[in-house]
Amino acid sequence: MFDTLSDKFSEAFKALKGQSKISEDNIEETLKQVKTALLEADVNFKVVKDFIARVKESALGEKVIKGVNPGQQFVKIMHDELATMMGTENVELNLKRPAVMPILIVGLNGAGKTTFTGKLALFLKGKNKKDVYLIPADNFRPAAKDQLITHAKNIGVDYFDSDLSMSSAEIVKAGMAEAKKLHKDIAIIDTAGRLQIDDELMGQLVDVKNSLDNPEVLMVADAMTGQEAVNVAKVFNDKVGLTGVVLSKMDSDARGGAALSIKYVTNVPIKFISVGEKMKDLEPFHPDRLAKRILDMGDVVSLVEKAQDAINMDDAESMMKNLEKNKFTINDFVKQMETINRLGSFGSILKMIPGMGGMMKQMGDLSGAEDEMGKMKVIINSMTKKEKEDHTIINPSRRQRIAKGCGRQVQDVNQFLEKFEHMKGMMVGMMQMMKGGGLPSIPGMGPVKGFRQAPQNGQNPFGTAQKPKSDGKKSPFGKKYF
Repeated sequence: MFDTLSDKFSEAFKALKGQSKISEDNIEETLKQVKTALLEADVNFKVVKDFIARVKESALGEKVIKGVNPGQQFVKIMHDELATMMGTENVELNLKRPAVMPILIVGLNGAGKTTFTGKLALFLKGKNKKDVYLIPADNFRPAAKDQLITHAKNIGVDYFDSDLSMSSAEIVKAGMAEAKKLHKDIAIIDTAGRLQIDDELMGQLVDVKNSLDNPEVLMVADAMTGQEAVNVAKVFNDKVGLTGVVLSKMDSDARGGAALSIKYVTNVPIKFISVGEKMKDLEPFHPDRLAKRILDMGDVVSLVEKAQDAINMDDAESMMKNLEKNKFTINDFVKQMETINRLGSFGSILKMIPGMGGMMKQMGDLSGAEDEMGKMKVIINSMTKKEKEDHTIINPSRRQRIAKGCGRQVQDVNQFLEKFEHMKGMMVGMMQMMKGGGLPSIPGMGPVKGFRQAPQNGQNPFGTAQKPKSDGKKSPFGKKYF
């Protein structure tokens, strides 16, 4: 979503390169470009005006640190002000309440309320270990009930079989009674929407809210609608009263004005962002982290959190033990691919690494790497269990059988096995280094020489391995690999 904005910010900051200090003269052109970039991103005009004034004041004030590169100083100031504009810090749901805690989901039709209800249920079930109950209370769009029940079954949570002939308030009252009877921790209520705001909708939502004991009220706003999402949030907050906003479709190519404006205009915190179509694609909103991504400063904290969720420690420990024995199987390789898939696309992962935003343009389209992984998986699925555990038994006749089984050429199977040999050599070599051994020699590639400075198009963006410095810390696997 913020790729265009990031590019324009980077271009604006070039004016400060080579400057010995920040002055009103040399930041004028930069601020002008920043202002234009924000307006083109559909950020509210008043928000832009106040933002530019605060950045200018901070840049010219005593907050500027002496002896630091002016360009870096300015980027830091921009980061702090962007984070402040979006809310400074993550505002979590208040889950320290007696059961059954009600969470009311509101918004217009098409914003993604029902999908978010399912995503939130999965998030609270997985992250917070809560027993969640879903209540379909949208009696305006009958298909919403079926959709929510499908989500509930897919993620393994209970749901209320609501009678849509009842009013929304009556459905919610009956659903909450059932949730208490079942001793649920949290009840998430999916309410009706409209194509646009009207008095009937607002009246229904007020009735539902009044029937609940101090609920969390989250409005789902479509990030693709820009300033319209901000206007809708303002009306919902004035009429119903919101405790938080959720931005859906943050994986789109929209300009991002809603994310940058909504907190500043409504004073309602953004609590979650939806970053994909899958149920797992929901993230708590961290203004400072998003500001870093926009400014190509990376988001290492989010990357580590994703890795902690994606990596199965038992599988990782088993693979490490195999590597110590100079063993790396195709099954180990498959588990690695599955872990990478759980982390997200290559592009989304690389953007979380500081400085990689600009470097990704040099690499070109990364979708080819993901396509290649898909092709490998098809070949692997045509192998037997024994072949996956010991690829050395795959003779010419087996290669022909595998190729026929996956509908590919024998040459493709041969190429995969060659790549796997290289991968195995790299993994075993890295283990030797981590244990304090010498630099490894990779079959067919020669000795490892360290990271490349800048990857070229089509090359592995991570380069080759570099021996890590020992800091005496133990690895998660119990031995001193570092």
